[in-house]
Amino acid sequence: MKDWLMRKDVLWGAGMAALLVAYLAFGDTADPCRDEPVPLAAASGQGDGAIPEGEPVTVEGVVTGAFPGRDALNGFFMQAPDGQPPGALFVYAPGLTEAERERVRPGHLLQVTGVTARFHGRPQIGDVETVYHCGAPGRPEPDTLELPLADADRDRLEGRLVRYPGTLTVIDNYHLGRYGTLELAPERLIRGRSDDQPGERLLLDDGSYRADPDPVPYLDDTSGTRRAGDRVHAPVGVLTFAFDRWRLHPVEPPRFQAANPRPEAPASVSGDVRAAAFNVENYFLTLGERGAADADALERQRARLLAALQGLDADLLALVELENDAAAAEDLAERASAALDGPEYRAVTGGDTGSDAIKVGFAYRPDRLTLLEGPFRDTASVHNRPPQAAVFRPVDGEPLLAVVVHFKAKVGCPDTGDVDRGQGCWNRLRTRQADALLDFVGRKVARTGVDDVLLLGDFNSYAAEDPVRRLEAADYLNLVADRLPPESQYSYVFRGGAGTLDYGFASESMAARVAGATIWHINADEPPVFGVDGRLSDAPATDGPYRASDHDPLLLGIDALH
Repeated sequence: MKDWLMRKDVLWGAGMAALLVAYLAFGDTADPCRDEPVPLAAASGQGDGAIPEGEPVTVEGVVTGAFPGRDALNGFFMQAPDGQPPGALFVYAPGLTEAERERVRPGHLLQVTGVTARFHGRPQIGDVETVYHCGAPGRPEPDTLELPLADADRDRLEGRLVRYPGTLTVIDNYHLGRYGTLELAPERLIRGRSDDQPGERLLLDDGSYRADPDPVPYLDDTSGTRRAGDRVHAPVGVLTFAFDRWRLHPVEPPRFQAANPRPEAPASVSGDVRAAAFNVENYFLTLGERGAADADALERQRARLLAALQGLDADLLALVELENDAAAAEDLAERASAALDGPEYRAVTGGDTGSDAIKVGFAYRPDRLTLLEGPFRDTASVHNRPPQAAVFRPVDGEPLLAVVVHFKAKVGCPDTGDVDRGQGCWNRLRTRQADALLDFVGRKVARTGVDDVLLLGDFNSYAAEDPVRRLEAADYLNLVADRLPPESQYSYVFRGGAGTLDYGFASESMAARVAGATIWHINADEPPVFGVDGRLSDAPATDGPYRASDHDPLLLGIDALH
């Protein structure tokens, strides 16, 4: 035998190499892997040999995703290896030893002994006794995921490694800060009615079911936010159905594209004067009520609202959700006058503001507009927040009759009567409010002789719902629908659907004076976790006007003359 073959270091190295090859192929030499484990499909409760819950089993599968620890899922997903009936499930394993945790790696073939169980409808193995390593064939190729998913897909796809082959759009980020999830769909839905719902949707989860994740996942490295309208390309993860939703737990970092970046300023609207409709989401001086919880939150709210008002640079502000106290409107007008470039503002107060906790009201720049008549309030009993009207005249211009409204919201549904029939609850009431508004405006036109009418505010109705149709039938032009491209026709995002609640409607003669219109998307696309009372309210991403409210403001450019 050659001398070099007798060297101990050579023999030791060759032996270790052989052991490594054997480990990768067959696992730990001490692990007694069984020849006939229970198929994963049967342990999941599928097929003729389905095993009921509560039965001890030994199953075999390849690890596709590991999410150890209490801050994650406390377990891992495994999938049947080639040559076995298709199947996949989750192994709930909070009590693994250090050696067992080392074995749980993507691509490892494991045999797990535990008890069949279900968690919120998801099959799993719990009460784990042993975890044996039986080879390392590598992670399987992901299945191609097709949307929409149906209940019939659950047995076939539950727990499997999948890849969506194209690009998905973020349609909702409401629970990003609370549960670390994003709602995804192939395309964004611009809804015309409350019952318009995304048909193809998927939750991008974060490999955890904990609340208030820290850090919040999926935020953009540059902007610090993750807006609705952004996109994610070909996500890969484990698909599971839990808490009544299809969820994808990524096994690779999702590749996002900031397809809907923050707009620094509203689009140009031209015109001689500018008017804005802005739901300011409960601007209250009284702390701890509907508005800011404390003085710090109020200062944050003021700073963001002032940044938004600076960007709008409007001469007429139709403000919605002001505290029903003249001091709130006056405070906002005074602070805007002191902090912003341009002429000072004056709040329009007076009249019956109703019994609701919030009200509507105008603020205007006396240097740009003259208040000729008003304010008037529509005190019809159908209104819980009486609309405010006034006649303004631009410098060297013709008068216009402006009205700010806030119709009944879609929340607080009754058990009977005006229930949700596809347009949100209280639709009948909102339609009666639209009728009352038309009567009120008709009387004011007759009294003032001004037929250039502009209706502004939060109508709490989507574009194809009865109240909007009622106003359009009375020859009021929907300026959002008429002047904006379809993809921009939204001011609010709710449960994955973007739609318009905030409008400008112009009478026929007034429409000729509207030079331009835009919705400044600074709020509705932003995660609520950045709200003034949100958990990340002080994050650097909150600088500027972003998430000053939950509604986007509408901005109009108006010609002084016809």
